[in-house]
Amino acid sequence: MPRQPTRRAAVLLPLILAGCGSLLSGRPYIETKRFVLAPHRAGAPAARRPRRTILIRTLRAAPGMDRRGLRSVLADGTEDIDFYAEWAAAPVDAAEQALRDWVGASGLFSAVLAPGSRADADVTLEGELTELAAFPGQGEARAGLSVVLLDPRGRVLSQTRAVGRAPLTDAGRTPEARAAAMTAALGDAFAGLEPALRRVA
Repeated sequence: MPRQPTRRAAVLLPLILAGCGSLLSGRPYIETKRFVLAPHRAGAPAARRPRRTILIRTLRAAPGMDRRGLRSVLADGTEDIDFYAEWAAAPVDAAEQALRDWVGASGLFSAVLAPGSRADADVTLEGELTELAAFPGQGEARAGLSVVLLDPRGRVLSQTRAVGRAPLTDAGRTPEARAAAMTAALGDAFAGLEPALRRVA
């Protein structure tokens, strides 16, 4: 004699079928957009023959600067992280590589060294990425860096904070506009560091 389905199976079967139906008729797949955070220095390098080397240590990340989702600050001060539009790498990691490339392109130093290099550095840069966000209500994006420059003995040569700004086109409605503005703002912050670098080069 065939077994009758248990009461538990009778209760679970409709739930299983409903779950399968929700998977088949669920929300459409949304592809995540990824952007490269790599501002490029425009203009000619410094008109000088550089002699000193600089070591750029690993950048520290202020809260939120290790999250890849594009970050916006709304008019009421709340933050919005876009889960379907993100940086190709964590902002702090991308900013560190971009800073190395920027300083190298400036022509202020004979070499830009990375942590672990056996070469002697004349100047050491320690820094923190403090801000990288779009501000749609203000029509701009901002990037912030806090930097300390040290001599070979660890004495402070200079301490500065650079804030870069860039206009936010399209009122920041598209992730492309937000990513482009934040990239330009980071480049503006790098440009703001150059006077301090020039003084110690």
